[in-house]
Amino acid sequence: MRVVVTGATGNLGTSVVQSLTQEPMVSEIVCVARRKADLGAAKCSFVSADVVTDDLEPLFRRAGAVIHLAWMSQPARDHERLEAVNVEGSRRVFEAARRAGVPRLLVASSVGAYAPGPKQRYIDETWPTTGMKSSLYSRQKAAVERQLDLFEHEAPELKVVRMRPGLCFKRDASAEIKRVFFGSFWPRAAFRRSLIPFVPGNDDLRFQAVHTSDVGEAFRLALVRDARGAFNLAADPVLDSNTLARALEKRIVPMSSRLLEGVFTLGYHLRLQAADPGWIELALKAPLMSTRRATQVLGWTPLYSSVRALLELFDGLQEGSGGATLPLAPEASPLKSLQL
Repeated sequence: MRVVVTGATGNLGTSVVQSLTQEPMVSEIVCVARRKADLGAAKCSFVSADVVTDDLEPLFRRAGAVIHLAWMSQPARDHERLEAVNVEGSRRVFEAARRAGVPRLLVASSVGAYAPGPKQRYIDETWPTTGMKSSLYSRQKAAVERQLDLFEHEAPELKVVRMRPGLCFKRDASAEIKRVFFGSFWPRAAFRRSLIPFVPGNDDLRFQAVHTSDVGEAFRLALVRDARGAFNLAADPVLDSNTLARALEKRIVPMSSRLLEGVFTLGYHLRLQAADPGWIELALKAPLMSTRRATQVLGWTPLYSSVRALLELFDGLQEGSGGATLPLAPEASPLKSLQL
Protein backbone atom coordinates (compact mmCIF):
# COMPACT_ATOMS: atom_id res chain seq x y z
CA MET A 1 0.00 0.00 0.00
CA ARG A 2 1.20 3.50 -0.86
CA VAL A 3 0.57 5.96 1.99
CA VAL A 4 0.93 9.75 1.81
CA VAL A 5 1.61 11.59 5.07
CA THR A 6 1.22 15.38 5.25
CA GLY A 7 3.11 17.12 8.03
CA ALA A 8 5.54 14.23 8.11
CA THR A 9 8.43 16.10 9.74
CA GLY A 10 6.82 17.27 13.00
CA ASN A 11 6.27 15.78 16.44
CA LEU A 12 3.46 13.48 15.37
CA GLY A 13 4.51 13.02 11.75
CA THR A 14 7.91 11.53 12.53
CA SER A 15 6.34 8.98 14.89
CA VAL A 16 3.61 8.03 12.42
CA VAL A 17 6.21 7.52 9.69
CA GLN A 18 8.34 5.41 12.01
CA SER A 19 5.37 3.16 12.83
CA LEU A 20 4.45 2.80 9.16
CA THR A 21 7.98 1.69 8.25
CA GLN A 22 7.45 -1.37 10.50
CA GLU A 23 4.20 -2.35 8.76
CA PRO A 24 4.52 -5.04 6.02
CA MET A 25 1.27 -3.88 4.36
CA VAL A 26 2.85 -0.49 3.63
CA SER A 27 5.15 -0.61 0.61
CA GLU A 28 5.77 3.13 0.10
CA ILE A 29 5.51 6.21 2.32
CA VAL A 30 5.38 9.61 0.65
CA CYS A 31 6.39 12.19 3.26
CA VAL A 32 5.01 15.66 2.54
CA ALA A 33 6.12 18.88 4.27
CA ARG A 34 6.99 22.43 3.32
CA ARG A 35 10.72 22.06 3.94
CA LYS A 36 12.75 19.18 2.59
CA ALA A 37 14.05 16.62 5.07
CA ASP A 38 15.73 13.26 5.09
CA LEU A 39 13.83 11.16 7.63
CA GLY A 40 16.29 8.32 7.18
CA ALA A 41 13.44 5.80 7.18
CA ALA A 42 12.93 2.80 4.94
CA LYS A 43 10.23 2.96 2.26
CA CYS A 44 10.18 6.78 2.43
CA SER A 45 10.40 9.38 -0.28
CA PHE A 46 10.10 13.11 0.41
CA VAL A 47 8.03 15.71 -1.44
CA SER A 48 8.20 19.40 -0.60
CA ALA A 49 4.68 20.83 -0.83
CA ASP A 50 2.48 23.42 0.89
CA VAL A 51 -1.10 22.39 1.71
CA VAL A 52 -2.21 26.00 1.18
CA THR A 53 -0.82 26.67 -2.30
CA ASP A 54 0.30 23.49 -4.08
CA ASP A 55 -1.69 21.07 -6.22
CA LEU A 56 -2.02 18.02 -3.97
CA GLU A 57 -4.11 15.76 -6.18
CA PRO A 58 -1.14 14.37 -8.20
CA LEU A 59 0.61 13.46 -4.92
CA PHE A 60 -2.42 11.51 -3.73
CA ARG A 61 -3.06 9.46 -6.87
CA ARG A 62 -2.53 5.72 -6.44
CA ALA A 63 -2.40 6.15 -2.66
CA GLY A 64 -4.17 3.58 -0.53
CA ALA A 65 -4.45 6.17 2.25
CA VAL A 66 -3.71 9.79 3.07
CA ILE A 67 -2.75 10.62 6.65
CA HIS A 68 -3.25 14.32 7.29
CA LEU A 69 -1.12 15.68 10.15
CA ALA A 70 -0.05 19.10 8.84
CA TRP A 71 -0.81 21.79 11.42
CA MET A 72 0.70 25.14 12.42
CA SER A 73 0.58 26.47 15.99
CA GLN A 74 2.86 29.50 15.62
CA PRO A 75 2.91 32.44 15.15
CA ALA A 76 -0.06 32.46 17.55
CA ARG A 77 -0.74 36.15 16.92
CA ASP A 78 -1.16 35.67 13.16
CA HIS A 79 -4.68 34.27 13.15
CA GLU A 80 -5.11 34.61 9.39
CA ARG A 81 -2.00 32.56 8.66
CA LEU A 82 -3.04 29.82 11.08
CA GLU A 83 -6.55 29.76 9.61
CA ALA A 84 -5.12 29.42 6.09
CA VAL A 85 -2.89 26.49 7.00
CA ASN A 86 -5.01 24.63 9.53
CA VAL A 87 -8.54 25.07 8.27
CA GLU A 88 -8.28 25.95 4.58
CA GLY A 89 -5.24 23.70 4.18
CA SER A 90 -7.15 20.78 5.68
CA ARG A 91 -10.09 21.40 3.35
CA ARG A 92 -7.73 21.36 0.35
CA VAL A 93 -6.21 18.06 1.52
CA PHE A 94 -9.65 16.46 1.90
CA GLU A 95 -10.85 17.65 -1.50
CA ALA A 96 -7.66 16.53 -3.22
CA ALA A 97 -7.97 13.09 -1.60
CA ARG A 98 -11.51 12.75 -2.89
CA ARG A 99 -10.62 13.84 -6.41
CA ALA A 100 -7.67 11.44 -6.44
CA GLY A 101 -9.90 8.54 -5.47
CA VAL A 102 -8.11 7.79 -2.19
CA PRO A 103 -10.11 5.12 -0.30
CA ARG A 104 -8.94 6.03 3.25
CA LEU A 105 -8.32 9.32 5.03
CA LEU A 106 -6.82 9.44 8.53
CA VAL A 107 -6.78 12.84 10.25
CA ALA A 108 -5.14 14.15 13.44
CA SER A 109 -7.85 15.88 15.44
CA SER A 110 -7.46 16.52 19.18
CA VAL A 111 -9.04 16.57 22.61
CA GLY A 112 -9.07 20.30 21.88
CA ALA A 113 -11.92 19.79 19.42
CA TYR A 114 -14.28 18.83 22.23
CA ALA A 115 -16.67 21.17 24.01
CA PRO A 116 -15.97 21.74 27.73
CA GLY A 117 -16.68 18.57 29.66
CA PRO A 118 -16.47 16.73 32.97
CA LYS A 119 -13.31 16.29 35.00
CA GLN A 120 -14.57 13.51 37.27
CA ARG A 121 -15.72 11.01 34.63
CA TYR A 122 -14.71 10.01 31.11
CA ILE A 123 -16.46 10.92 27.87
CA ASP A 124 -16.55 8.85 24.68
CA GLU A 125 -16.24 9.92 21.06
CA THR A 126 -19.87 11.10 20.87
CA TRP A 127 -19.16 14.16 23.05
CA PRO A 128 -19.79 17.38 21.02
CA THR A 129 -16.80 18.62 19.01
CA THR A 130 -17.79 22.28 19.14
CA GLY A 131 -14.53 23.45 20.70
CA MET A 132 -13.94 26.27 23.17
CA LYS A 133 -14.54 29.86 22.17
CA SER A 134 -11.50 31.47 23.77
CA SER A 135 -9.01 28.99 22.25
CA LEU A 136 -7.99 29.56 18.65
CA TYR A 137 -6.48 26.08 18.52
CA SER A 138 -9.74 24.57 19.75
CA ARG A 139 -11.89 26.57 17.34
CA GLN A 140 -9.77 25.50 14.41
CA LYS A 141 -9.78 21.83 15.42
CA ALA A 142 -13.57 22.04 15.72
CA ALA A 143 -13.78 23.69 12.30
CA VAL A 144 -11.84 20.80 10.75
CA GLU A 145 -14.22 18.35 12.43
CA ARG A 146 -17.14 20.15 10.73
CA GLN A 147 -15.34 19.84 7.41
CA LEU A 148 -14.97 16.10 7.99
CA ASP A 149 -18.68 15.83 8.82
CA LEU A 150 -19.54 17.38 5.46
CA PHE A 151 -16.85 15.38 3.69
CA GLU A 152 -18.19 12.06 5.04
CA HIS A 153 -21.72 13.03 4.04
CA GLU A 154 -20.68 13.90 0.49
CA ALA A 155 -18.25 10.99 0.03
CA PRO A 156 -19.58 8.07 2.12
CA GLU A 157 -17.47 5.59 0.18
CA LEU A 158 -14.28 7.09 1.66
CA LYS A 159 -13.34 5.69 5.06
CA VAL A 160 -12.44 8.50 7.45
CA VAL A 161 -10.62 8.12 10.77
CA ARG A 162 -10.33 10.96 13.29
CA MET A 163 -7.68 10.56 15.98
CA ARG A 164 -8.28 12.70 19.08
CA PRO A 165 -5.19 12.48 21.31
CA GLY A 166 -4.39 14.37 24.47
CA LEU A 167 -1.14 16.31 24.69
CA CYS A 168 1.57 14.46 22.71
CA PHE A 169 5.06 14.34 24.20
CA LYS A 170 8.38 12.74 23.27
CA ARG A 171 12.00 13.68 23.89
CA ASP A 172 12.78 14.44 20.23
CA ALA A 173 9.94 16.96 20.13
CA SER A 174 11.20 18.94 23.14
CA ALA A 175 12.66 21.79 21.08
CA GLU A 176 9.53 22.09 18.95
CA ILE A 177 7.27 22.06 22.01
CA LYS A 178 9.46 24.71 23.66
CA ARG A 179 9.14 26.97 20.62
CA VAL A 180 5.38 26.45 20.35
CA PHE A 181 4.53 26.95 24.03
CA PHE A 182 7.38 28.89 25.60
CA GLY A 183 9.11 30.70 22.75
CA SER A 184 12.76 31.76 22.84
CA PHE A 185 12.71 33.74 26.10
CA TRP A 186 13.44 30.87 28.47
CA PRO A 187 16.92 29.23 28.56
CA ARG A 188 17.30 25.48 28.89
CA ALA A 189 18.33 25.85 32.53
CA ALA A 190 14.88 27.19 33.37
CA PHE A 191 13.44 23.72 32.76
CA ARG A 192 15.48 21.99 35.42
CA ARG A 193 13.05 20.22 37.67
CA SER A 194 14.97 21.52 40.68
CA LEU A 195 14.04 25.09 39.70
CA ILE A 196 10.29 24.47 39.52
CA PRO A 197 9.03 26.05 42.77
CA PHE A 198 5.66 24.32 43.10
CA VAL A 199 2.73 22.72 41.32
CA PRO A 200 -0.52 24.73 41.15
CA GLY A 201 -3.32 23.05 43.04
CA ASN A 202 -6.67 23.27 41.27
CA ASP A 203 -9.45 20.67 41.06
CA ASP A 204 -10.06 21.54 37.39
CA LEU A 205 -6.39 21.21 36.42
CA ARG A 206 -6.82 17.65 35.20
CA PHE A 207 -5.66 16.75 31.69
CA GLN A 208 -4.40 13.82 29.64
CA ALA A 209 -1.18 13.15 27.78
CA VAL A 210 0.23 10.38 25.62
CA HIS A 211 3.62 9.55 24.19
CA THR A 212 3.79 10.53 20.54
CA SER A 213 5.10 7.13 19.50
CA ASP A 214 1.95 5.52 20.93
CA VAL A 215 -0.17 7.86 18.81
CA GLY A 216 1.89 6.87 15.78
CA GLU A 217 1.12 3.24 16.52
CA ALA A 218 -2.61 4.04 16.74
CA PHE A 219 -2.49 5.44 13.20
CA ARG A 220 -0.79 2.28 11.96
CA LEU A 221 -3.39 0.06 13.63
CA ALA A 222 -6.27 2.11 12.21
CA LEU A 223 -4.75 1.75 8.76
CA VAL A 224 -4.23 -2.01 8.79
CA ARG A 225 -7.53 -2.78 10.53
CA ASP A 226 -9.44 -0.75 7.96
CA ALA A 227 -11.12 1.24 10.73
CA ARG A 228 -13.30 4.31 10.49
CA GLY A 229 -14.73 6.86 12.90
CA ALA A 230 -13.23 8.72 15.86
CA PHE A 231 -10.78 7.42 18.46
CA ASN A 232 -9.75 9.03 21.74
CA LEU A 233 -6.09 8.48 22.60
CA ALA A 234 -4.57 9.03 26.06
CA ALA A 235 -2.40 7.23 28.58
CA ASP A 236 -2.89 6.68 32.29
CA PRO A 237 -2.76 8.29 34.75
CA VAL A 238 -4.70 11.53 34.37
CA LEU A 239 -2.29 14.40 35.06
CA ASP A 240 -3.74 16.32 37.99
CA SER A 241 -2.11 18.44 40.68
CA ASN A 242 -1.35 15.48 42.94
CA THR A 243 0.12 13.36 40.14
CA LEU A 244 2.25 16.25 38.89
CA ALA A 245 3.48 17.02 42.40
CA ARG A 246 4.57 13.41 42.92
CA ALA A 247 6.21 13.14 39.51
CA LEU A 248 8.13 16.40 39.90
CA GLU A 249 8.66 16.01 43.66
CA LYS A 250 7.16 19.42 44.39
CA ARG A 251 4.72 20.86 46.86
CA ILE A 252 1.23 22.00 45.87
CA VAL A 253 0.16 25.63 46.16
CA PRO A 254 -3.62 26.17 45.76
CA MET A 255 -4.48 28.50 42.89
CA SER A 256 -7.93 29.48 41.63
CA SER A 257 -8.83 29.08 37.97
CA ARG A 258 -9.15 32.84 37.70
CA LEU A 259 -5.62 33.33 39.02
CA LEU A 260 -4.19 30.67 36.69
CA GLU A 261 -5.90 32.29 33.72
CA GLY A 262 -4.66 35.74 34.79
CA VAL A 263 -1.04 34.60 35.15
CA PHE A 264 -1.13 32.82 31.78
CA THR A 265 -2.70 35.83 30.05
CA LEU A 266 -0.19 38.23 31.57
CA GLY A 267 2.71 36.04 30.48
CA TYR A 268 1.38 36.02 26.93
CA HIS A 269 0.89 39.78 26.74
CA LEU A 270 4.36 40.36 28.19
CA ARG A 271 5.71 37.91 25.57
CA LEU A 272 7.16 35.67 28.26
CA GLN A 273 5.54 32.70 26.54
CA ALA A 274 4.46 31.87 23.00
CA ALA A 275 1.25 29.98 23.82
CA ASP A 276 -1.90 32.10 23.81
CA PRO A 277 -4.27 32.20 26.83
CA GLY A 278 -6.66 29.75 25.19
CA TRP A 279 -4.34 26.91 26.21
CA ILE A 280 -5.05 27.38 29.91
CA GLU A 281 -8.78 27.12 29.16
CA LEU A 282 -8.12 23.81 27.44
CA ALA A 283 -6.23 22.53 30.48
CA LEU A 284 -9.02 23.60 32.84
CA LYS A 285 -12.08 22.74 30.74
CA ALA A 286 -11.22 19.95 28.28
CA PRO A 287 -13.05 16.72 29.17
CA LEU A 288 -11.35 13.54 30.23
CA MET A 289 -11.50 10.97 27.42
CA SER A 290 -12.26 7.27 27.56
CA THR A 291 -9.98 5.25 25.27
CA ARG A 292 -12.15 2.13 25.35
CA ARG A 293 -13.01 2.32 21.64
CA ALA A 294 -9.35 2.48 20.61
CA THR A 295 -8.66 -0.56 22.78
CA GLN A 296 -11.61 -2.58 21.51
CA VAL A 297 -11.55 -1.67 17.81
CA LEU A 298 -7.84 -1.09 17.19
CA GLY A 299 -6.32 -3.27 19.87
CA TRP A 300 -4.39 -0.15 20.98
CA THR A 301 -2.60 -0.07 24.31
CA PRO A 302 -0.09 2.70 25.07
CA LEU A 303 3.38 1.49 26.00
CA TYR A 304 4.27 4.68 27.87
CA SER A 305 2.47 6.13 30.89
CA SER A 306 1.52 9.80 30.77
CA VAL A 307 4.00 10.49 33.57
CA ARG A 308 6.84 8.85 31.66
CA ALA A 309 5.97 10.86 28.55
CA LEU A 310 5.89 14.08 30.59
CA LEU A 311 9.21 13.41 32.32
CA GLU A 312 10.77 12.54 28.97
CA LEU A 313 9.64 15.97 27.75
CA PHE A 314 11.10 17.73 30.79
CA ASP A 315 14.42 15.92 30.37
CA GLY A 316 14.46 16.89 26.71
CA LEU A 317 13.72 20.54 27.52
CA GLN A 318 16.56 20.65 30.00
CA GLU A 319 18.97 18.93 27.62
CA GLY A 320 17.92 20.93 24.56
CA SER A 321 17.00 17.71 22.77
CA GLY A 322 15.52 17.66 19.30
CA GLY A 323 15.16 15.67 16.13
CA ALA A 324 16.73 15.57 12.68
CA THR A 325 13.98 17.51 10.87
CA LEU A 326 13.64 21.29 10.80
CA PRO A 327 10.49 21.46 12.98
CA LEU A 328 12.22 19.28 15.59
CA ALA A 329 15.65 20.94 15.29
CA PRO A 330 17.27 21.44 18.72
CA GLU A 331 17.88 24.96 19.92
CA ALA A 332 21.61 24.48 19.40
CA SER A 333 20.92 24.29 15.67
CA PRO A 334 21.73 27.32 13.46
CA LEU A 335 18.20 26.87 12.11
CA LYS A 336 16.65 27.85 15.44
CA SER A 337 16.05 31.45 14.38
CA LEU A 338 13.72 30.43 11.58
CA GLN A 339 9.96 30.72 12.10
CA LEU A 340 8.65 27.17 12.02
